[in-house]
Amino acid sequence: MTGKEKPPARKTAPKTTPKDADTPEGERIAKVLSRAGIASRREAERLIELGEVKVNGKVITSPALNVTAKDKITVRGEPVGQPEPPRLWLYYKPEGLVTSAADEKGRDTVFDHLPEDMPRVMSVGRLDLNSEGLLLLTNDGELKRRLELPSTGWLRKYRVRVKGNPTDPDLEPLRKGITIDGEHFQKMEVKLDRHQGANAWLTVGLREGKNREIRRAMAHIGLTVNRLIRTSYGPFRLNELQPGDVEEVKPKVLREQLGLSEAEVPGGPRPGRKPEAKPAPKPAAKPAAKGKMLKPGEGLKQLSETWQKATRPPARQADRLGAERPARSSGKPARPGPRPGPKKG
Repeated sequence: MTGKEKPPARKTAPKTTPKDADTPEGERIAKVLSRAGIASRREAERLIELGEVKVNGKVITSPALNVTAKDKITVRGEPVGQPEPPRLWLYYKPEGLVTSAADEKGRDTVFDHLPEDMPRVMSVGRLDLNSEGLLLLTNDGELKRRLELPSTGWLRKYRVRVKGNPTDPDLEPLRKGITIDGEHFQKMEVKLDRHQGANAWLTVGLREGKNREIRRAMAHIGLTVNRLIRTSYGPFRLNELQPGDVEEVKPKVLREQLGLSEAEVPGGPRPGRKPEAKPAPKPAAKPAAKGKMLKPGEGLKQLSETWQKATRPPARQADRLGAERPARSSGKPARPGPRPGPKKG
């Protein structure tokens, strides 16, 4: 019964995996530059397009290139080393500094005021010129990109001082979300803290980071921001930092907050990282003699003898000085007489 016969099995080609499909080894050049802390991935692509990057001595003009650890990469003639483990710092940005690597107007940037022993870092997000407070810094472009993604959903909190005396209903539009010049702003968490003279202090929470978002939103409801301080970025807080202070996040905290493995963020000290300050030990008591151990009770004996010498009444010195005084009046030095010997019985 041929109608019921099974057709011969078709020979299918073996499935190919990405490795079998001639996929180049390594990682994209822009990603490698980003991981090495040279620039963000987008800025690295711009450097490549400008012809600033060489691989094995040849200028490349397209980021569509995979590289491995064997390739020699230079940016503007400077060799690019292997990427270090991701690190994160908390920085209190003072007012009046630009959050960019270079400013076309020649203004001071936050990178001009960082400690000299810090490695090359990038900012996570930005704070405008007239804003201050918490700014995250990292040596890893991939970590920077990850923390800036809207999908992270981290709340960023600000202390905002506005000119005027708004009431709680005045702030309600910000809580519902507003549209300014066709651009939609997501809902904000806004709390009226207190009035202070002609000003009022607010606490504002955002989950996105549009340019000058808080200032534009406040102006939309008739308020002018005259001071703006970012106090937190997700789980990271300003705490007791003062303007210009920098504090590194411990590797363990970084792993816990970002869900990274110990292989991705190893613990322990790293090259170029200052060890954490420890309280100075109490000074130990100085020994009586170098290299000589005191016998039990000998130290107390020496202390007692020293004390007796220091507190002994200077009777003999007084007698000697008394004998010298008449001699000094005649201009001749007096010779000390013989010491009285023991009385013979």
